[in-house]
Amino acid sequence: MSPTRAPATHTPLRFGYGTNGLADLRLDDALALLADLGYDGVGLTLDHMHLDPLAPDLSARTHRLARRLDALGLDVTVETGARYVLDPRRKHGPSLLDPDPDDRARRVGLLIRAVQVAADLGAHAVHCFSGITPAGTDTDTAWKRLAEALVPVLDASAIAGVPLAVEPEPGHLLATLADFHRLRRALDDPEHLGLTLDIGHCQCLEPLSPADCVRAAAPWLRHVQIEDMRRGIHEHLPLGDGEIDFPPVLSALAASGYQGLTVVELPRHSHAGPHFAELSLPFLHRAATTTAPTPQPAQPHGDPSATPEGSTTS
Repeated sequence: MSPTRAPATHTPLRFGYGTNGLADLRLDDALALLADLGYDGVGLTLDHMHLDPLAPDLSARTHRLARRLDALGLDVTVETGARYVLDPRRKHGPSLLDPDPDDRARRVGLLIRAVQVAADLGAHAVHCFSGITPAGTDTDTAWKRLAEALVPVLDASAIAGVPLAVEPEPGHLLATLADFHRLRRALDDPEHLGLTLDIGHCQCLEPLSPADCVRAAAPWLRHVQIEDMRRGIHEHLPLGDGEIDFPPVLSALAASGYQGLTVVELPRHSHAGPHFAELSLPFLHRAATTTAPTPQPAQPHGDPSATPEGSTTS
């Protein structure tokens, strides 16, 4: 039976689904599914099963993919949260914080390659994250490594005209919006440094509500990921299975003027990816067209410690 296409709506928001939640599908099958369901775009995680960034002929494969995306009417964000793309034994390793400069350089090289892929695809941003602070590394050293490692990536972003969107990730060095601003100041506020805001992470550990996080982050928003989540528990949940009140969040996002994709991120539900892709878009359309209450002054939740999954893609 063919998947059910979501009805058209008048929301200004544009929704996508992450390929890290469709890892059991061939990339072309995943893209066709999302187009059939009515998604506006895709969050493309560069990985061995979906546009392997380390395999030969990347440029030719990327240009073929660009034609396919255009034919399907899908926009794209490039994401770099593949679990074992650089090291088959270290999840998300090496990172930008690794003690070994050669290992850090491998991650930098991957991000620069991702910027070029994004430029070739016409993507609106490249997503990345800091990584977990290695054992034995003090915080100041970790921040210094992060800032220095991102300089050549931001140079590549400026040349390509594609913003780099750093994601605050529970359990990582850069875990919160406040941490993003620390990095931004350390780098002298470069034009091509932006923010990936994960709505679930806001519910998990930010002192503000998710809707208030959107308003606070609006000037720097370059990419948005969305899923449900519970306070203090870093577990990506299908929409409606957690604690997030979505209409105020999507109302704030629409009011912010954000023009990029809002991408559903359910990597641990990839075994049933087509099912959750089919459910998620109607949920978002309903939430986006539900009148949200008038926002009240932000009331911090407090700051309980989160239970980190330790990865941007879980």
